[in-house]
Amino acid sequence: MISNKYNLRIICSSGEIKIIKLFSPDFDSKEINAAINTIKSGNWASGSGVNKVKEFEENFQKKTNSKTCVAVDSGTAALELALSLFDLENKEVLVPSLTFISTINAITFNGGKPVFVDIEPETLNFDPVDAEKKITSKTKMILPVHFGGLPINIKKISKIARKNKLLLVTDAAHACGAKIGQQKIGSEGDCVCFSFHPVKNLAMPKGGAITINLKNFKKYEKIIKSLRWCGIDNRHDAKYDVTRLGHNYYMDEISASIGIIQLKKLESMNKKRYSIAKRYFNELKVENKMPLIKGCSYHLNWILSEKRDKLREFLYSKDIETGIHYQPAHKMGLYKTKIKLPVTEQISKKIVTLPIHTTLNRKNIDY
Repeated sequence: MISNKYNLRIICSSGEIKIIKLFSPDFDSKEINAAINTIKSGNWASGSGVNKVKEFEENFQKKTNSKTCVAVDSGTAALELALSLFDLENKEVLVPSLTFISTINAITFNGGKPVFVDIEPETLNFDPVDAEKKITSKTKMILPVHFGGLPINIKKISKIARKNKLLLVTDAAHACGAKIGQQKIGSEGDCVCFSFHPVKNLAMPKGGAITINLKNFKKYEKIIKSLRWCGIDNRHDAKYDVTRLGHNYYMDEISASIGIIQLKKLESMNKKRYSIAKRYFNELKVENKMPLIKGCSYHLNWILSEKRDKLREFLYSKDIETGIHYQPAHKMGLYKTKIKLPVTEQISKKIVTLPIHTTLNRKNIDY
């Protein structure tokens, strides 16, 4: 038995404590065997022997219908490298405050200034109307997030970007496998950044990717491949040159071998997430909840509660984990600003994220 401030306790017949987790990776013997085979091969780093990273990149590029794909070691790395392609020094980037901090940090690491945009109350996605009001002569990029896996209003946002000659990079950390109509997420921006963290829809020990859709995508692909490995370029046998300041951000072969299997399952896993979201939408007697949209990947599923802390404590007492996604960045010490984002501020006090992953069984969901 275990107890804490939430009095979490449930014991199965084996004596192990079992709780309904907020997140959990879905894998079986196929992923285990793929990882074991790669470990046994001794080719753990990309570029040596059979290149699983290259295979994953090619498969993911086809899956997203993008022009090209570069694999990296995290969603954070994807954002930092994608933004480094463009000169953001002292330029403004329109971005939501309700996102994981990596989205914001990537702007700052690249010398840009985040300008926080409010969200739509129904979707919690980047609000194009508020964004358009905040464009200045210093604005260079729009960086929206597909929040929870629910696709942004790409039609309006792309129109604003084109009209004002702005770059469009999207954060698709939540949106692997999502669609806008028939358009696959990964093809909707100049660059699109993905995360394959163990809790994501496509899970790896560590991983991320950048899909590139610019006209001269080959040029940018080459730059990112150099940046992800310490700026090394022009490799010939054991000789190479360093032409730019880079990072050690490459994806490893073990993660890629798992990712290749996960990618084959992505569509069926996302269908299961949708079926869970459908039950939540139809059966939870809550006024404010995540909408039911066919193209959504449902990495998160949220409700709003006026008594959030009490609700979370109650659910924990019944062995159900919940989350808060996210604390708004414009209220954090590093990025604190006087800017008012009324919808973001209201939502961030009420949002509760519920368990939604493919290891939940019917009994869990009924409960």
